[in-house]
Amino acid sequence: MRRSRPGLGLALALTLASAAEARDPAVDYMLECQGCHLPDGSGATDVPDLRDGIGRFVRVDGGRAYLVQVPGSSQAGLDDDALAAVLNWMIRSFGPAEVAASFPPFSADEVSRFRTGPLVEVEAVRRELVQRMGAD
Repeated sequence: MRRSRPGLGLALALTLASAAEARDPAVDYMLECQGCHLPDGSGATDVPDLRDGIGRFVRVDGGRAYLVQVPGSSQAGLDDDALAAVLNWMIRSFGPAEVAASFPPFSADEVSRFRTGPLVEVEAVRRELVQRMGAD
């Protein structure tokens, strides 16, 4: 016969709530992004290299939206606050350093606004943004 443990469910719920509140963007990157972008941001085969480049997107019109709307971001199992924190962490971690030191951080509201619009032509949008970066 199975005994009921009424306090166990509450303890588990409180533990999970505490873990969610104490989110670490580096851990969220590891769980949600690292599988494709690798621990150092270099990117697996056919996956963009984040190193010394991800921050350049925040400098061009449409770049901030792109970083939120790519399928890996928009469909990540993170709420808007956590996704904003991961994007900010990625830019600070992977640079370039001059952008990381001064970019306006993503907010949950901004992520929420951009996340509602799906990005269908990912490669075409990326090419256009990279081209604009080269024109700056």
